Amino acid sequence: MISCSIRALTAATVLAALPIAFASTVSATSFDGSWNVQVNTTNGSCGQSYTYSVTINRGVVSDGGSLTGRVAENGSLSVTVSDGSQSAHGSGRLVRNSGAGTWRGSGPSGSCAGSWNAQRV
Repeated sequence: MISCSIRALTAATVLAALPIAFASTVSATSFDGSWNVQVNTTNGSCGQSYTYSVTINRGVVSDGGSLTGRVAENGSLSVTVSDGSQSAHGSGRLVRNSGAGTWRGSGPSGSCAGSWNAQRV
């Protein structure tokens, strides 16, 4: 049987965490919408430049396929893209209608790295 004080502490902890989780979800939605992302390779044997169309919905980043990620309330962003034996991880920050960051990846031809820039559509 759980004592009253442990139940009270557990309830207080859960209730205290709710506003933080809610604020994070609400704030992240300020980045919701369609974005175009220009990916540039600066190191390695990957292609030089690609453009992706991505959607952010409730702080979740996706391209409807192999790219997934999250945006935090402060705009910090982390994404992963994978296709067979190739994968890459990107991070950076969004601010209002634009963003920028870096990425690293690997595949059959070796490792690659570069930068990315995003614009809200």
